[in-house]
Amino acid sequence: MADERIEIYDYIVVGAGSAGAAVAYRLSEDGRHRVLLLEAGPASHHWSRIPLGYAKLLHNPKANWRYHSEPVANANGRRIYVPRGKLLGGSSSINGTAFVRGQSHDYDTWAQMGNRGWNYRDVLPFFKQMESYEGDGDDEFRGRDGPLRVTDPDWRDPLFATVIEAAGQVGIDHNPDYNGATQDGIAISQATIAGGRRMSTAHCYLTPARSRSNINIVTEAMTEALLLDGKQCTGVRYRRGGVVHEAKAAREVVVSGGSINSPQLLELSGIGQPELLGRHGIDVVHALPGVGENLRDHFAPRTRWAIGAKGYTFNDRGRGLGLFGQVLRYLTSGRGMFGMVAAPLRAFVRSRDGLEAPDLLLGWVPMLYEANPEPRISPQSGMTCYAHPMRPESRGSIHITSSDPNNQPAIDFNFLSAPVDAELTVIAVRIARSIMTAPATEPLSISEIAPGEPLTKEDEILDWVKASAETTYHPVGTCKMGQDDLAVVDERLRVRGIAGLRVADASIMPTLISGNTNGPSIMIGEKAAAMVLEDAEG
Repeated sequence: MADERIEIYDYIVVGAGSAGAAVAYRLSEDGRHRVLLLEAGPASHHWSRIPLGYAKLLHNPKANWRYHSEPVANANGRRIYVPRGKLLGGSSSINGTAFVRGQSHDYDTWAQMGNRGWNYRDVLPFFKQMESYEGDGDDEFRGRDGPLRVTDPDWRDPLFATVIEAAGQVGIDHNPDYNGATQDGIAISQATIAGGRRMSTAHCYLTPARSRSNINIVTEAMTEALLLDGKQCTGVRYRRGGVVHEAKAAREVVVSGGSINSPQLLELSGIGQPELLGRHGIDVVHALPGVGENLRDHFAPRTRWAIGAKGYTFNDRGRGLGLFGQVLRYLTSGRGMFGMVAAPLRAFVRSRDGLEAPDLLLGWVPMLYEANPEPRISPQSGMTCYAHPMRPESRGSIHITSSDPNNQPAIDFNFLSAPVDAELTVIAVRIARSIMTAPATEPLSISEIAPGEPLTKEDEILDWVKASAETTYHPVGTCKMGQDDLAVVDERLRVRGIAGLRVADASIMPTLISGNTNGPSIMIGEKAAAMVLEDAEG
């Protein structure tokens, strides 16, 4: 069933996630332009404002695309679970709320790859513009009046303080602001949490934007194709409630579907690899071989540690009557287990001497949990520490499996195909061991559960990694920015060879940044909107 009415806007934004919400907010900010924002999922979910709600939303089909990868050869043929937010705010509404910008090296590398305007000094103003940081950081690096509230959770919890002391004993110093001048060191995770509530882009960007008469936010609207007139994008076709709609963009369409859905939409619209499109009966509008290529993600084993001392972990404090106490604490103060970051403690470390910047990330969860079939707290008291290289070289792909937009694309991670990734992962696990067995941890009565003390050789640890590692949910790169033959967008995020069309989300990252991808994705949305408006003025 089709709706014959054609809606006309200045700008259409496809995807209301971390980047798309920021794009729509800025494009509609001065009131001069009519903006349509399309989101495939619902407006919200009752668990999305509670920080611990990620545990309830990680497998929830009402708020999550719930993708699975193709079998991964270097993960013993396992299909890796790939959660992605499917509601306003996208993955910012279901993630672990850690706020990490990455390091200056990441963005300087992008610029050195030919992407002018993307070095650290170029992107820093957008990081500052987007945040309202409530910590004690240096104002040279931190923003104070942006839409996104970022806070420093209390680090004085005895368990966190012990791990910070232990890290210092093995040469890893405490860094109170890893999003400031330098990333090095161990720190409490900065968070998109304020007043005990999740600060998603749905809340921080779209709630204020709703009062504007020039923006139309449409939820449960599945975009099925871009409308193309030759090499010009003129609008989109989307389905809502069984009715097909068409919307035209007088100026531009910005695709912000994320690293999975953005390449999928381009391919469904005839933009991509001709042979692949032909195989699925899609007419080739524009050959662009890089669409869906260059997939990268963080592949992270979770080391597990039993803690004999009682009362330190949420396995003790968050079960039985303790769970009631945590609920009460959250309702009265916004603190405790329900108000915390998923991994409240993290360390950015070097794999060897002589490196200019950290290349490994360790993150601690103050409990043992079972991941399958859904997250739940273990009865045993302990702690989990994931460890992985931050800038992996292994690259995979994401491509459609049919011409039906409702069919999941094929996600081929190709993890550990670059030998350096395997080498660095083993080193990261060993550094985690050195911290967890440092003298400061002795009062905790710690013992290693996984990988297990008998596994000491590199090949033994690597076999355990292949059998147990998961992603940390940071897919990027499938519509990468660049100047080479596999680049999908240029440095102004314009799709190569197609006028009136840009991509703005984590898919444009040519390489992975050093840490979580939510903050950088919002920055990309901010910068994309500024470039759209600059080009319109020009």
